[in-house]
Amino acid sequence: MAADRAMVEQFLEGRRALVTASSRNLGAAIARELAARGASVCIQYHASEEVATRLVEELRVETGRQHAAVAGDMSLPASVRAVTANAESLLGGGIDILVNNAGPFSITPYATLPESEWDSIWNTNVKASFTASQSVAGGMRQRGWGRIVNISAGSAYLRNHSIYGLAKNAMIFLTEQLALELGPSVTVNAVAPGQIEESAADIAEFDPTFVERAIKHTPAGRLVTRREVAGVVAMLCSPGFDMVTGVTLPVDGGWRLNRF
Repeated sequence: MAADRAMVEQFLEGRRALVTASSRNLGAAIARELAARGASVCIQYHASEEVATRLVEELRVETGRQHAAVAGDMSLPASVRAVTANAESLLGGGIDILVNNAGPFSITPYATLPESEWDSIWNTNVKASFTASQSVAGGMRQRGWGRIVNISAGSAYLRNHSIYGLAKNAMIFLTEQLALELGPSVTVNAVAPGQIEESAADIAEFDPTFVERAIKHTPAGRLVTRREVAGVVAMLCSPGFDMVTGVTLPVDGGWRLNRF
């Protein structure tokens, strides 16, 4: 894999990226892709310090550049601001690319949803994205270049995924307004993955039939992979997408399309 990545176009060379919730799963795939494209990456983690540190070392070996890891609780605004400040310090300057990936899942019905669960899902998905974006936007505009990519989800298009669907739908609204506010030097886009192949077992704990139904309903005939989503995130930061802002790209093989 390291040899394959060495052949990838380095269009992010010299850029510094912060990816939230990136010690594992989709966040780690995004961090790997941005690093492969030339960026120095800061991995944000909550409790998995060992995993984050190991990923940083792997990226260093693969790319020959320095990367970093920073701890933080993305449900707390003060911690989010500390994460962005520490990431800037660790990477030796401002953040050029912010990927707001932190986003815990819940589909507890509203009728029984505890307020604490509402707060946790909303704050870590939406409020953290707002706070992190606000923290880095000034520096991006001052330097004349910045890319913010918010991770929404296919659940944004559903109406039975409770607070998670609401939060991921709010990410789309936030993306559009930030794009209006931060242009022209900063673009703000979102990616809305469908059910990710490697996380199929996780959703099965909530709905054992979801994956089978999702594949049957998807024109592409399969689930999207983490690496495919990561590739779209990286492309949104590339020169070819300089005129794309305020857009949410569903990466779901057509799963979201309604039919009768």
